[in-house]
Amino acid sequence: MSKPLVLVVAIALIDSEERILMAQRPQGKHMAGYWEFPGGKIEIGENPENALVREIEEELSITLNENALFPISFVSHDYDYFHLLMPLYGSRSWQGEIIPQEGQNTAWVPKNAIKDLQIIPADRALLPILERL
Repeated sequence: MSKPLVLVVAIALIDSEERILMAQRPQGKHMAGYWEFPGGKIEIGENPENALVREIEEELSITLNENALFPISFVSHDYDYFHLLMPLYGSRSWQGEIIPQEGQNTAWVPKNAIKDLQIIPADRALLPILERL
């Protein structure tokens, strides 16, 4: 049986202490309570970088510079009702103060402690790569 392919993009924002910003999915969303890398769906006509800049401005009220993004890896993950394809980018710079806009909690987490959170399954596959950054 064929499942729809969902294209999303996410970011590992890295602060000066080498911590990564994680977001907790709010109540009412699929997988509420799980932690994930911020990001969202790629809309028709967008490339991943454009989508990431738009999504992060909507979700966290900060502005990313496409030139400051660097590719980290990607994940291809099979969920029950869809297949997810997600590139993960990194950035060490942004403009503005992080203010969550969608009711999500956020936390700066040391790379080696992210594995201790309840992480969305697709994002969990990226953790060994992040620890080597």
